[in-house]
Amino acid sequence: MANPERRVILRTVLIVAVVIALIGGLKLWREHAARAAHAHQGAFEVSVSAAPVVKVSWRSEIHTVASLVATAGVNLTPQLSGQVTGIYFHSGEHVQKGQRLVQLDDSNQLAALAEDRANEALARINYERAQHLYAARATSLAALDTARADEQSAKAAVDNVRATLAKLAVSAPFSGWMGVRQISLGEYLSPGTEIAALNVWNPLRAEFTVPQSQSGLIHPGQPVELTVDAFPGRSFQGRITAINSQVNPNTRNVTVEAIVQNPHRRLRPGMFGEARILVGTVHKRLAVPTVAVTYSTFGDYVYVIKDRKVGTHEMQVAVSTPIRTGHTRGELTEVRAGLHLGEQVVTAGQIKLRNGAPVVIHRRSAH
Repeated sequence: MANPERRVILRTVLIVAVVIALIGGLKLWREHAARAAHAHQGAFEVSVSAAPVVKVSWRSEIHTVASLVATAGVNLTPQLSGQVTGIYFHSGEHVQKGQRLVQLDDSNQLAALAEDRANEALARINYERAQHLYAARATSLAALDTARADEQSAKAAVDNVRATLAKLAVSAPFSGWMGVRQISLGEYLSPGTEIAALNVWNPLRAEFTVPQSQSGLIHPGQPVELTVDAFPGRSFQGRITAINSQVNPNTRNVTVEAIVQNPHRRLRPGMFGEARILVGTVHKRLAVPTVAVTYSTFGDYVYVIKDRKVGTHEMQVAVSTPIRTGHTRGELTEVRAGLHLGEQVVTAGQIKLRNGAPVVIHRRSAH
């Protein structure tokens, strides 16, 4: 009984060993076939886009955040208290200097004006009568002086009522564009209550600051280019008109003012944007598309496409090349060291690359 059982166990072990050997041999054969196929076909090529290193005319620039301010702007408020009896403007319309915008109740002042005019007329008659009497030596000099003082006092009373009437009629101090109306007919207004904003839109003032280290590069008359996110891709031209007479001791920045033309009234006071000031002279510089540059804590680099011979095959590979960058302008970045004119750099597909990886250029970009 023992011998047959031992033979069964040995047979089973032998079968299992043969199966394991067959499986291992099959796996080794597949790996060998894969390596042979890979060696025959070459390394996997990554599809990328590329652009050449170009030479461009480059000029130093100062970029800073600018705020737009109206060349003339005010929030209209009444000087005296009163009930609104008339509104003579619409929100957003253009008004002329001196145009009446709001009328407050002036009925009492009109009545007082009529009374004061009558007193003025009587005082004038009395003064003229006193002059004739004094000429005829029929009255004293003191009586003449009293009549003259009464006439002047009556005239001053009329002027005072007229000044009050002028303050009850709110007028435009200059020509400009009205903002949104903040009051209603019949509303009682107190001094300081906002009626609406009045602003001049063309031209506008752009205010920005420049570090003291760059203040020597700017001067009145220098061109300024302003961009705002409300109008992407569009720029507005202006010129520097004034530089503050002192540097802010807290920030060490100097405030600069520029006048920006706004003939189509696209810009509004209160907007902010980016001011670009061209400084220095024009130089020729090497540049690459900004998307080609990879920024890291170890330094900036690009992938340069170079021709390599691997075995009997000619192929293109991406070589990681450290560079020293300069300023960025639009879609181009200045390259100060590390590249040569005409070299091809990868502009898309970098995430799939490693140093020395084979590549195939899917699309070439020209700049």
